Amino acid sequence: MALHTLAAAATHALEVKHSRFVANAIPVEGTEQALRALAGVSVADATHNCWAWRIGDDYRSSDDGEPAGTAGRPILAAIDGQGIDRVVVVVTRWFGGIKLGAGGLVRAYGGTAAECLRRAERVELVAMLDVILRAPFDDLGTVHAALAAASAEKLSETFDASGVRLVLRLPEDGVDALKLRLRDATRNRVTIDDNG
Repeated sequence: MALHTLAAAATHALEVKHSRFVANAIPVEGTEQALRALAGVSVADATHNCWAWRIGDDYRSSDDGEPAGTAGRPILAAIDGQGIDRVVVVVTRWFGGIKLGAGGLVRAYGGTAAECLRRAERVELVAMLDVILRAPFDDLGTVHAALAAASAEKLSETFDASGVRLVLRLPEDGVDALKLRLRDATRNRVTIDDNG
């Protein structure tokens, strides 16, 4: 299953037995950004601001005063169940006077987070790879045409007596196709080193 992240922040609200739950899901690139997002959407006068995030292999969650395991873990389970990465989800609760019990809390927090993520616009995360390409001057036109077709981003370009050295970033699953295309188009005069 391909991993996705959110195209933009999303919000979803739910009321359960007079308690109001509001989920805010924010796409993030790293831990510092997740902490800023968490601080930005937490509501000081709410009863609880429970949250979870997943950024690759890094994940964290907090029950923020709710009984252990009834809020943060269900939010994280919603993130993982939706196949979302690089996201922080904060579910804010305003207590409505009726206790929900552990099962009710798990359903309310996990359900609000899951519905928020389900409704959010997503973008697929594409694994990128940095490669070094070397080519003689005579093949530069062919190389640049192939780079555009391969969705390659040029990170640096240096010239020496033998030609050009390009550091590129492109989708990992397109590296072999680029190598093959340039091998055929230049009679194997272009080299691509995908070990960085």
